[in-house]
Amino acid sequence: MAAAAAGPGSGSGPADSPEGPEAEAAERRRKAHGMLKLYYGLSEGEAAGRPAGSDPLDPTDLNGAHFDPEVYLDKLRRECPLAQLMDSETDMVRQIRALDSDMQTLVYENYNKFISATDTIRKMKNDFRKMEDEMDRLATNMAVITNFSARISATLQDRHERITKLAGVHALLRKLQFLFELPSRLTKCVELGAYGQAVRYQGRARAVLQQYQHLPSFRAIQDDCQIITARLAQQLRQRFRDGSSGAPEQAECVELLLALGEPAEELCEEFLAHARGRLEEELRSLEAELGPSPPAPDVLEFTDHGGSGFVSSLCQVAVAYQDLFAAQGPAGAEKLAAFAQELGGRYFALVERRLAQEQGGSDNSLLVRALDRFHRRLRSPGALLAAAGLSEAATEIVERVARERLGHHLQGLRAAFLGCLTDVRQALAAPRLSGKEGPSLAELLANVASSILSHIKASLAAVHLFTAKEVSFSNKPYFRGEFCSQGVREGLIVGFIRSVCQTAQSFCDSPGEKGGATPPALLLLLSRLCLDYETATISYILTLTDEQFLVQDQSPVTPVSTLCAEARETARRLLTHYVKVQGLVISQMLRKSVETRDWLSTLEPRNVGLLYEEGVRKAQSSDSSKRTFSVYSSSRQQGRYAPSYTPSAPMDTNLLSNIQKLFSERIDVFSPVEFNKVSVLTGIIKISLKTLLECVRLRTFGRFGLQQVQVDCHFLQLYLWRFVADEELVHLLLDEVVASAALRCPDPVPMEPSVVEVICERG
Repeated sequence: MAAAAAGPGSGSGPADSPEGPEAEAAERRRKAHGMLKLYYGLSEGEAAGRPAGSDPLDPTDLNGAHFDPEVYLDKLRRECPLAQLMDSETDMVRQIRALDSDMQTLVYENYNKFISATDTIRKMKNDFRKMEDEMDRLATNMAVITNFSARISATLQDRHERITKLAGVHALLRKLQFLFELPSRLTKCVELGAYGQAVRYQGRARAVLQQYQHLPSFRAIQDDCQIITARLAQQLRQRFRDGSSGAPEQAECVELLLALGEPAEELCEEFLAHARGRLEEELRSLEAELGPSPPAPDVLEFTDHGGSGFVSSLCQVAVAYQDLFAAQGPAGAEKLAAFAQELGGRYFALVERRLAQEQGGSDNSLLVRALDRFHRRLRSPGALLAAAGLSEAATEIVERVARERLGHHLQGLRAAFLGCLTDVRQALAAPRLSGKEGPSLAELLANVASSILSHIKASLAAVHLFTAKEVSFSNKPYFRGEFCSQGVREGLIVGFIRSVCQTAQSFCDSPGEKGGATPPALLLLLSRLCLDYETATISYILTLTDEQFLVQDQSPVTPVSTLCAEARETARRLLTHYVKVQGLVISQMLRKSVETRDWLSTLEPRNVGLLYEEGVRKAQSSDSSKRTFSVYSSSRQQGRYAPSYTPSAPMDTNLLSNIQKLFSERIDVFSPVEFNKVSVLTGIIKISLKTLLECVRLRTFGRFGLQQVQVDCHFLQLYLWRFVADEELVHLLLDEVVASAALRCPDPVPMEPSVVEVICERG
């Protein structure tokens, strides 16, 4: 720094001795300083540490290049008081000491670097001196070499021209020698069977012989070669038409014939004809395996045979044809495509015949492996013969087989369900035949449900093989979308669930048809099965299906709620039909009992849950077990009409009956049945009592017959009220039975209620 060099109070300025050593040293420092500024891209002010915007020519700037100590001191003396002058001096001394310390630190830290740089520069000077000496020697040697080379070239110039001319003559003589020896060479090649070498010889000489055929000697050679070439072409055609030669040999023959200038169109037809013969032989071999004897191999072995035989041969034919007849253009490609499409169709027909023989089995693993290999083998010919559509046809065959397997598994599930129903029938009938106690309905229901669910899971696992990642056709759009949604979910699972509902509903036919022979317990079991499907099973099965078969198809599918509604409706119909069947059985018993008895001359009466939840009953009335039936009273009209009836004052019984019906509640005998035991028993009891009422209306009763009906109704009331949801229904129907018997009695003398109670208690 200028300030550090000058120091405060210095009497000499930068311009005092411009010619002395100190001035030269300062000039060198300025040049070095300028070079550093140029290297680091600094302006003069930045390099000096001067604040931006200050005047670079200011003589009072301590960091400026034009600093003048005298001017700076004069300015301080004029502008600053004594105290500030003392502070400035102290600060100046502190800065000088700091700069000295920094300079020493910098020197100490970079001392080794300075020493190393000095040594390096010294070595470079020595190395450059040696290099200059070597370069001088190299230049001298190069000059000598150049001189010798010029002298050698001048000496050998004449000989070089003569040697070049002799070499050209030698090459020409060799060519002439080859031409003169060509007929003998061709003859020897034909005799040895080296047809390829003969064709190459002919190809090398053809242009020369054609060019110089006007010369007699060349003309004779050309005629001899043409005769030999004709014989060669004839032998190649014989070899080509030989059925024992393979595809590579025939392709080689065609290639050589084309090189000899034979017509390509004719060779194309012959090539395809010979290839057809070989491929048809492969097809006949496959067809023989489908015959009754010997036994056909398994489907995997059959597809392997077809892939390694027919498909491999077809690929070889296609590759050879495209290599040999590429110049034919689109016309040749169309011929090859038609050829492959025809023979490929016959091969596909044989494969489908063999696959049809596998439709009876339940295991899809071997079939899927066979389809995978069949599809893989057709990738290469499909790529070579895109116009023939072989890959698309193979994919369609795989899709048809997958659809047929879905149908087969659906039939298997239906058969398994019918088998379960048969087992249930046998289990229900066995105890009656053997006299032993059989399994309960709850156990039979659990067995049926678990058996059906296991069959469903097995079918899902079997068809899931078609979508496995390692299978070549699993990435096709059909197996990623329609197969999962419409095939498995809708066709197999939803179809089977609806089949179960339809089969169950078929047992609800009218008596005399299928429903007449159906055990009532089976109806009850199927009803509970459908109800369980509605509550949980359907949702579980469809969720399992959707998880295994990730549907990527936007086609609409059946909602779970729809299937649940169908299953619930089926369960309701079955339960209603069960109530009707059981009511019909009891009704027939009551009808026979009423019709076979002589009610006019009768004596005076003296004697007398498993699958569904219990359900809800109304509260028992206080007189349910003590209530007796008057002749003209129901539960609501007993107190109103009974006191007014006496034998001495008879009233119009028809009028009384009509009034009673007018104020009675209407009873819906065939009302819907709820899914509980009380509702089922209530429905059966309503049907039975309604049947009893209708049978009573068809008979005529004597006095004791009326009393017997009165006793019977009271006895029924004592026990039936426990099994119905509302005991009032039993009271109303039994009231109507007694009232109807009274209307059909010429001498209606009812029994006293106390006597009725005593008779029923003794009974």
